[in-house]
Amino acid sequence: QVQLVESGGGSVQPGGSLRLSCAASGDTSSNYCMGWYRQAPGKEREGIAVVDSDGNTYYADSVKGRFAISKENANSTLSLQMHSLKPEDTATYYCAATGPFGGSWDSNGHVGCNNIDVWGPGTLVTVSS
Repeated sequence: QVQLVESGGGSVQPGGSLRLSCAASGDTSSNYCMGWYRQAPGKEREGIAVVDSDGNTYYADSVKGRFAISKENANSTLSLQMHSLKPEDTATYYCAATGPFGGSWDSNGHVGCNNIDVWGPGTLVTVSS
């Protein structure tokens, strides 16, 4: 069973940058889709960036052009580089992964992974002056 732990959250001023990391332990070779989700207070959790096993990346319109997702170290690390942060990016950010039968989707400006098997505990990002 894969376990995920996020790190890198914190407080940043608008326009600033942060890099989130997700350390994956266990066998990640069969994780078809891995991604970053976030949940702001009072809002539903939303997918913002996902990557499939072929390396295809998908971004929600809300972060496209500002955030970049990447996998390193043979899928044991999932990163999210965030630039030009806005107050509306304030949220708890979660790493997620599917098993071999998962999938990725990209529709109407929204993205996500299907059949998520495991979530990380989350890391808080606060964007405020």
